[in-house]
Amino acid sequence: MSSQTDIDAAAQALREGKLVAFPTETVYGLGADATNGEAVARVYAAKGRPSFNPLIAHVPDAQAAFALGDFSPEAMALAEAFWPGPLSLVVPRASGCPVSLLASSGLGSIAIRVPSHPVALALLKAFGRPVVAPSANPSGKISPTTADHVRRHLKGKAAAVLDGGRCKVGVESTVVSFLADGPRLLRHGGVPRVEIETVLGHAIAVESHSARPHAPGQLLSHYAPHAELRLNAQAPRDGEAYLGFGRLHAHGPWTLSATGDLVEAAASLFRLLHEIDATGAARIAVAPIPHQGLGEAINDRLMRAAAPRGPHE
Repeated sequence: MSSQTDIDAAAQALREGKLVAFPTETVYGLGADATNGEAVARVYAAKGRPSFNPLIAHVPDAQAAFALGDFSPEAMALAEAFWPGPLSLVVPRASGCPVSLLASSGLGSIAIRVPSHPVALALLKAFGRPVVAPSANPSGKISPTTADHVRRHLKGKAAAVLDGGRCKVGVESTVVSFLADGPRLLRHGGVPRVEIETVLGHAIAVESHSARPHAPGQLLSHYAPHAELRLNAQAPRDGEAYLGFGRLHAHGPWTLSATGDLVEAAASLFRLLHEIDATGAARIAVAPIPHQGLGEAINDRLMRAAAPRGPHE
């Protein structure tokens, strides 16, 4: 079992933008500072995650969660009933929410959880900021429930691996959203649906796939700007805002990474799309991004944002 000294060292690693694996009651998570976009991008890179799925922000208590999102009375009732525990709640992002937009896949919602494992809670309290923590395994592989699983599969990609023994629950958290369409079960997990419905006093809809997901485990789609996107553009045309990358960064004020750093580009992607969109630009030209490493996920995100839209989108 990890000591408080181990936990304090792991918290310092998080402050430095490094990745830390730690136990929760569900599975071991690969943690990063949720407010640091580049640290969040490193999580995707370490997992080999194919695209920017929304990530869950972990906090030490409900009050910390309430500062990140706008909770309806029903959402607050579930928080009171099941936190700390294996339940994640998806709510609208609060104004001024410090969590990186990359963690939310550019959406206006945020997924939040208060884990119950004592090592996880000690780390979150020592760190003092939200921590994103998808399962600490390569994407598509079996989720880890021991520290040995993490060490074997991540092979040094985490700066620290905190050992909290075998995970008690062993499956991921249940995810329930409270957005404009009312409460919906987005992912089955550690809290059975019947227990959630008992607290709410009514049945809830089950949505395992979505064209606009707000949590892991759903069909991937993302925030699309109002502006039309033109990809693989070597330079802007008349009337286009330009989003540069690498050597193609001098055509305007916006660039994903002047040095061609894919981690920096991933961390900046959603923020810059929002920023350019806010100018009212009708068209955005985007420089070519290499199809390797995180570049695959960045290109996937851009292709979805550039896809033809229906008449009501």
